[in-house]
Amino acid sequence: MKLLKPALMCFGIMTILCGVLYTAAVTGTAQLIFPNQANGSIITVTLKSTQKEYGSTLIAQKFTKPEYLIGRPSGTTNLSPVGEKQKALVQERIDWWHALDPDNRADIPMDLVTASGSGVDPNISPAAAEYQVGRIARARNMEEEDVRHIIRTHTCGRFLGFIGEPAVNVLKVNLALDGLL
Repeated sequence: MKLLKPALMCFGIMTILCGVLYTAAVTGTAQLIFPNQANGSIITVTLKSTQKEYGSTLIAQKFTKPEYLIGRPSGTTNLSPVGEKQKALVQERIDWWHALDPDNRADIPMDLVTASGSGVDPNISPAAAEYQVGRIARARNMEEEDVRHIIRTHTCGRFLGFIGEPAVNVLKVNLALDGLL
C-alpha cells in the first residue's frame, strides 16, 4: 500500500508527459513545419468545383493496366535473396512482365521484379520507368517522347544532390497521363 501511491503518481506523470505533451509537441511541430507530409501527402484534384482525393505520394497504389506506369511489387517476404523460393518469385514476375508487353525485349530493371523493404514503395527508378515507355505510348496512342516528358516532370533527384537515387513517383505520372495533374 505504501508503494501504490508513488507508483500511481509516477504512472500519471509519465502518462501526461509521454502520452499527451510529447505527442502534442511532435504533432504540432509536424503540422507547423511539414503540414503536407504530416497529413499524408494526399493528392487532391479539383474538377468542376469538386475535389477528389487520388491517393498519397508516400504509399504505393497498384496499377496493372498497360496504359499506366506500373510500380514495384507490393508486399514483403523474409525469403533469402539467393534462395530458390525468391528466384521462383522473381521468375514469376519476369514472366508477368513478358506477358504484359511481349514486344519489349529489354532487360527488366530489378526494382520491377523485387519488392521494397516496406512493401509499399511509391517510387521506381528512372530505368524502370523507361522500360515501360513504349508500352504506355502504344496503349495511349501517344508519342514516346511525350510519355518521357511526363516521367521526367515527376522524377525527383537525389536528396541534397548526393544522398539516395533519383526516383519516379508512379501515382503522379499516372495522374498526369490521365490529364489530372
